[in-house]
Amino acid sequence: MKYLSAAMLAVMVVCSPSAASAAPWDPTSPDYAGRRGVTIHVSREGDNTDGRSWKTAFRTIQAALDAVPDDRGGHTILVRPGTYVEANLSPSKKGAAGAYNAIVCDFDGALGSGATGWALIDSGDPAKGFKSWDWWGPIRASDAHWPTGNNRETFSSIVWDRWLLRRLYTAGGDAGLFWDLTSRSGEGFTVVVEDCVGTGRAFGGGVVYPTVRPAEPSVFRRCYFLALDFVGDTAAVLMGGWEDAMPEAPHAVFEDCTLVHPDNAVALSYASKCARARFVNCRLIVLNFTQPEMGGKSTGILCTEHHGPKGKLHVDLENSTLAGYSLFTPGPEGAAATASLRGEVSAYVQFKQPVPPGWKRLGAWPGDLFARIAPPSPDGRGWPGGGSDGAGGAHSRPRLTKLPFAIADAMESTPVVFQGRPLLVHNVRDDTKVNTDAYAGSMHLLIRDLVTGKEVARFGQGHSLASAIVAGPELNVFASEGGKDWFRDIYRFSSADLKTWKREPALKRDGGEALLNVSVCRDDRGYLMAYESNKPVGFCFKFARSKDLSAWEKVPGLIFAGTGNEYSACPVIRYVAPFYYVIYLHAATPGHKGWISYLARSRDLTEWELSPLNPILEAADGEGLNNSDVDILERDGKTYLYYATGDQSTWSALRVAEFDGPLPELFRAFFPPGHPTVRVRADGTR
Repeated sequence: MKYLSAAMLAVMVVCSPSAASAAPWDPTSPDYAGRRGVTIHVSREGDNTDGRSWKTAFRTIQAALDAVPDDRGGHTILVRPGTYVEANLSPSKKGAAGAYNAIVCDFDGALGSGATGWALIDSGDPAKGFKSWDWWGPIRASDAHWPTGNNRETFSSIVWDRWLLRRLYTAGGDAGLFWDLTSRSGEGFTVVVEDCVGTGRAFGGGVVYPTVRPAEPSVFRRCYFLALDFVGDTAAVLMGGWEDAMPEAPHAVFEDCTLVHPDNAVALSYASKCARARFVNCRLIVLNFTQPEMGGKSTGILCTEHHGPKGKLHVDLENSTLAGYSLFTPGPEGAAATASLRGEVSAYVQFKQPVPPGWKRLGAWPGDLFARIAPPSPDGRGWPGGGSDGAGGAHSRPRLTKLPFAIADAMESTPVVFQGRPLLVHNVRDDTKVNTDAYAGSMHLLIRDLVTGKEVARFGQGHSLASAIVAGPELNVFASEGGKDWFRDIYRFSSADLKTWKREPALKRDGGEALLNVSVCRDDRGYLMAYESNKPVGFCFKFARSKDLSAWEKVPGLIFAGTGNEYSACPVIRYVAPFYYVIYLHAATPGHKGWISYLARSRDLTEWELSPLNPILEAADGEGLNNSDVDILERDGKTYLYYATGDQSTWSALRVAEFDGPLPELFRAFFPPGHPTVRVRADGTR
């Protein structure tokens, strides 16, 4: 690890841009580094000339889609809130890999439209109402072989490939936010849909029939899907794939979504061969609890009706709740559906219906779940669990601004204010020497002044993974002792003048484990330590307590390993009564870029709830595949999250994300009132 320049360090305290970060392929993100296209405006108040401003905006969404000039991506369509009576929308151009096109409603007026609320796309008849007509809806698709409806020609939704849609509300037609590839089935296809509402007769949302792009699935985040029909090929979400065998990766990922339907929540399309979908923190609600003894019929929450042995549906469920008469289609057709579970997956079904091992069967009426049946109102208010904006989505998300600088070759670092002086405590080590006798010799700890960038202390030879806390007149630094066999015990270094350092053991490892990253905070009992271990899960974290920062006792029986013994590394812990908050590193998950930082909170260290807005940090363009090793500085009413980027292998850099407010406000904002949270336990019970 190289030394840091004074100029680079000084940037930390003077840079403060105003924009927040987002996905690196999203042209609306300030972190976007892809190809910049044009911005086109849509408003019923515009003069319908060129779409270059709100004044000259096109009056229809289709006119803006027609005006997209090329297929190189990076184009953005901004839509003023209001109702747009339009059907069968189709862009003139696709997006591109790494440079999606976006269509975004100015939901909160922040983009200058002068209005707030949803952009409601109504595909019904403006005089007569709901227009239920095959393949008639907000997203254009048709097949001339289909004998009825809007099918005079064949048209594929493939034209929507690599588009992002945000804050749109669809209604009045056959399907909502649903894409059918028709004559282009079997090709790769990706859409990203965030904070939207999809309603339709047959389908609320879904995708049929792409082949999987393993690193680029379609993603639906914080969306609501409602379908109104219950006969035949209908579902809140319809899925269809084109592979002959079940793919290893999903065709689509659904995060924090609500699915509502009269008879099934997720269905396999009739023409599908194999389809795979992942549901994380989702709610799948079916209203049909009819009794077959009275001649009724239910096709199941996960529906594979009319599928023989070749058609297969696989769902990966994580921390989700399902409700309906039965989990699967009753009878032999139900064998076409399979499920894998992570975390807590709950089911509320008719009392005679089986629930397989691993599911949590609910006996009591899940009132919170059924309170989510209703969609939001068209003005964006009235969605249960909606938080401050009533939409349950991104508007209530805390704004983290990634400052435009990086410190090369740095990772684990702690910012502190000691004797009124902002300092950075960090490590120097050469990881190319791991598993050699020279590894420990390459390590030491370093402190620099965050204003001047000058080195003020060097100590701790043979130690790394530093974390610091100020206690009265002393700066305390905790670090792991290195060796040929990686990392060993945790030691405490303390000093009142940054010149003379006292070293003493803090925490001994058990058995053959390695103790790695550590974080210490004050609470109402003294001091609490969260420390990372590679056992029994690589990685997890445990806890220890101390009255004086010197003598430590491990908290027995508590191991935080996420929702199912999963990678949970690099904890930073703080206590803001009545909660302990931990930011930790989560392994890569489909729909997100690489290793990502999660936030959890607990009153007692045993039961934890995960933020419904996770991940709180994700790699932007140029940051590699990693946002990890977070530490925190609160100063002058603002909060700074110091975090590491890189590829977890060959390079790393230190960056800073700024929140314009104190730390308690940041933590509270990541747990908006009314939002359901995933709960996990650290004591090994469920």
